[in-house]
Amino acid sequence: MVVAAGAAIVGAMKQEIAIAGAGIGGLAAAALLAADGHKVTVFDQFDAPRPVGSGLVIQPVGMDVLTACGAAPEALARGTPIATMFGDEVARNRTVLSVAYGKSADRKGLGIHRAALFGALYDAAQTAGATIVASSPVAGRDGQYVSVGGRLEGPFDLIVDALGAGSTLSPLRSRALPYGAVWATVPWPIDAPFPEDRLTQRYRRADRMLGVLPVGTMREAAGKRLAAIFYSLKADAIDTHFSRPFAAWRAEAEALWPEFKAFLPEDLGHADFTRATYTHGTLKRPYDDGMVHIGDAAHRASPQLGQGANMALLDARALQLSLRQASREEAMRRYAMARRWHVWLYQMMSASFTPQYQSDSRALPVLRDRVLAPLSRTFPVPAILTKLVCGDLVPPMASLTPRSD
Repeated sequence: MVVAAGAAIVGAMKQEIAIAGAGIGGLAAAALLAADGHKVTVFDQFDAPRPVGSGLVIQPVGMDVLTACGAAPEALARGTPIATMFGDEVARNRTVLSVAYGKSADRKGLGIHRAALFGALYDAAQTAGATIVASSPVAGRDGQYVSVGGRLEGPFDLIVDALGAGSTLSPLRSRALPYGAVWATVPWPIDAPFPEDRLTQRYRRADRMLGVLPVGTMREAAGKRLAAIFYSLKADAIDTHFSRPFAAWRAEAEALWPEFKAFLPEDLGHADFTRATYTHGTLKRPYDDGMVHIGDAAHRASPQLGQGANMALLDARALQLSLRQASREEAMRRYAMARRWHVWLYQMMSASFTPQYQSDSRALPVLRDRVLAPLSRTFPVPAILTKLVCGDLVPPMASLTPRSD
């Protein structure tokens, strides 16, 4: 018999926990761990609470974690349901991406602006009792102390590294991926040419990609619906892209995708876009004596499958459940084992899919268009793809999921 979560177990001993980083994973971990009675302090570099980035998709596995955090109602109020993902290739006029979520309401993606998700998780962490300390960038650790702004804070029973890809605490060495993107947030047009429950993309072979993601609203403009638009290009070409006249890029984008013009307001410019570059790598052991790494501090991959934020949320939930079930050191081992195979599978799948959609290859787009795209619409592949994007092609943390005999 497996003991149900929340029962009186070894891991119920309350601990003092420091979380480095108030991103998605850090705030989710703060909300979950504080709700379990741990004394949680979050250190972040921001002067005032603020997110970084544009839009993302919360998959059903991520929504489960937001529910556990207490952040789901606010996220659902701000985001917009995503029912399908669609992409076509302009040169050959072929559908190259077509994935539908499940029919039930809880089997949808949620397009949401990172600011709205940040706000929901920030409120949830504070409501749960976590202390969030601003203007406190974590530069390193000294045993069970964290180095913050030239001073040592602690000691803590556990340090959670949620600093992301730029972590000063993680030994992860990742490889840079050749393609990146630029993102902007724009108003959702009144007469939009695409459904508001669809992530829509257009490709030119695999070396150019434009996309539109509905992201709902933000608190400061609750009645204003928004879209995240993105343009994929080689990472080493982003500087050159920003040095071009914006009008030249606008004309190129509209020629590639005429309907995209509806998402390019007249006052839009390069200054409205944020660059994004990506890396790939994994820590073989995402914990050390008294410290555990979650999210991008532990593993990184291409965003092609839309799982990045969801992986961080799942890590936070797995850490919470592990600490409920075991003492600290054993909990770290259980956390790592619970997330190992899910992370490996999605990294492997992301590495396999990405070159078909973002690369200089001329052969891979042909394979994608003529073989893989038709196959994706052939039974039983659509159901497999649905589970893949939902995030539960394999159980995300099977060894920690309570069950009854």
